[in-house]
Amino acid sequence: MYINPELFSKHPETTVTQKEMDSYLFLEENGVDYIRAEHDEAATIELCEEIEKVIDAKICKNLLLCNRQQTKFYMLLIPGDMVFKTKYLSAQINSARLSFASGEQMEKMLNVTPGSLTVLALMYDKNKEIELLIEKNVFKEEFFGCHPCINSATVRFKTEDLKNKVLPALNREYTIVDLECPEDEA
Repeated sequence: MYINPELFSKHPETTVTQKEMDSYLFLEENGVDYIRAEHDEAATIELCEEIEKVIDAKICKNLLLCNRQQTKFYMLLIPGDMVFKTKYLSAQINSARLSFASGEQMEKMLNVTPGSLTVLALMYDKNKEIELLIEKNVFKEEFFGCHPCINSATVRFKTEDLKNKVLPALNREYTIVDLECPEDEA
């Protein structure tokens, strides 16, 4: 996998997709200092681990979930190395039978394809159809890493900026969840 070792601190001057540019401009307009790395598509956590070495931050895993009836949708942010078990989440949000939303639903609701899901895509959820859930350990990291609505680039910014700038600019409430496995199940 190719990763450009040069890091950038502003949006590119070259042509990128509109949703990628929207992500950079959103960060810049809201006073979020970031660095960005350019690379080949990184649709798996294993590939993201290589990028983490370059940006010196963990990349957050983002999941789009829904209830069985597909009437409630959730975006879950968890540390990239955390194993996700639905039973721990279901009990905390009172929603049984959670499953992954389809790629088509992701594209329709958030304008991103699987592998590119990011908290920044919530700027496209104008009707606030998606409830944001954040695993408590996400906030323990100094930096937050995510894709800018496309998985051929990654941005890193302070986790404090996620809480104090990004989420307020998105006008987003969120629920903190605890998804750590009990010791006897780890």
